[in-house]
Amino acid sequence: MKTQHRKAAIASYKDRTIESGIYAIRSRASGQVWVGSAPDLSTIRNRVWFTLRQGGNPHRALQAAWNAGGDEDLSFEILEVLEEDLSPSMRSHVLRMQLGHWLEELGAARI
Repeated sequence: MKTQHRKAAIASYKDRTIESGIYAIRSRASGQVWVGSAPDLSTIRNRVWFTLRQGGNPHRALQAAWNAGGDEDLSFEILEVLEEDLSPSMRSHVLRMQLGHWLEELGAARI
């Protein structure tokens, strides 16, 4: 029974829709904003928060904001989700262009 449940869970994970897009992390205390792009928005928050908890995030200002205020200070926000029907090369191009747009729009630092 456990094997069937596991196989169903794996199949469900593989069949899920993967959304690419642009996200922002904001510090409530300082007002700082960091913007990044991700090929899979459903996993990026966990990845970033994991590196912050471990103290190994490569973005010093973001790590400093985490160290000062922790999880309560930072918020995660999806800014834009790309269309699903884009080719991989077009998706990469659009992510780069939209990342630049959001960095300028929000006066943010790049992740």
